[in-house]
Amino acid sequence: MTRLVSLGVILGLVAVFGLLSLRVMSSFLLPLLLAAMLVVIFGPLHRWLRDRIRGPEWVAAALTTLFVLVIVLVPLFLLIARAGGEAVSILRAPDGLKLDANVLGGLVESVNSATGLHLTADAVNAEVRKLAEEWVGPIAARTPVVIVKLVIGLIVMTVALFYFLADGRRMLAAVTRLVPLDPRYQWQLLEEFEEVSRAVVSSTLLAALVQAVLAGIGFSVAGLKGVFLLTLLTFFGALVPFVGAAAVWGTASLYLLFFVKDTWTAAGLAAWGLCVVSTVDNIIKPIVLHGQSKLHPLLALLSVLGGVGALGPIGIFVGPIAVAFLQAALTMLQTELDHFSGVQPSVAGAEQAAGAGVAQTPSGRVKSS
Repeated sequence: MTRLVSLGVILGLVAVFGLLSLRVMSSFLLPLLLAAMLVVIFGPLHRWLRDRIRGPEWVAAALTTLFVLVIVLVPLFLLIARAGGEAVSILRAPDGLKLDANVLGGLVESVNSATGLHLTADAVNAEVRKLAEEWVGPIAARTPVVIVKLVIGLIVMTVALFYFLADGRRMLAAVTRLVPLDPRYQWQLLEEFEEVSRAVVSSTLLAALVQAVLAGIGFSVAGLKGVFLLTLLTFFGALVPFVGAAAVWGTASLYLLFFVKDTWTAAGLAAWGLCVVSTVDNIIKPIVLHGQSKLHPLLALLSVLGGVGALGPIGIFVGPIAVAFLQAALTMLQTELDHFSGVQPSVAGAEQAAGAGVAQTPSGRVKSS
């Protein structure tokens, strides 16, 4: 009885402090998840460096982390800096926040004749500038806070990436000892995480890149200014389902229609964006996710869309991983039910069950069953 009471107290402590730790670490879940995904993506490079250097583990981990910072983050900052420069130059231009008076005059006359109002082009421009300042003002005020959070997140992600690479094997060994689950199933979940992480990252980035390039071609043909800025905005918008590239090319099409009064160009850009730019996202993501993981194309698409709808941007990564884990858990459950009912496991399951001793995961990690 005393032992059962002690066990109950321990379980209560684990639940309380586990929830408290989750609350404390909740703001860093996204950087930690991104760090884990970077470990999956750049793991082969780390193992190659570790085998060549044959020194302390932290040396290869530091070199891999430095490579990720130089190859991934530095170009990203340069692109954002260039796009930011274009945005600042547009805002600082004398007519940056003013609509063309000649074009606006005809539009105002049409509105006045249809509604009986007495608007003027100067009044509309003044209102547009006021609305823009009211919209940009809060964003500018929040910019320092956003930048600080972004910098902290990048620091956490970088430090986590280094320690995941340097101490990853010891961390996994400690976790596998603590989790009351058959080691075979633990490694199966890890393999699912590895496959789905690589598939989600590659599919998301590839789809966003293709959409940005196609949209950039459309912006250039339409004769819009700030093509690079619009293209970069399309890339980041395409990373988020529902918002997507349509928020950029749709706004550009409306600008061409109402302010440039180029109906055919606006219609052409809208048709290009709807039929090509936004459609290619629904083609690339399911194909890549299905090709690099065990997710059905329909499940792959729904897991991304549903994940974003339920969890926000982090759902891009969590959604497919959750669905893949559910598939793996159902497979484990079926295996255990077959075991209890005396049904012989399948050939593949028998081979896994017979793999006593030492086996290797697809990424080359050594595991014991």
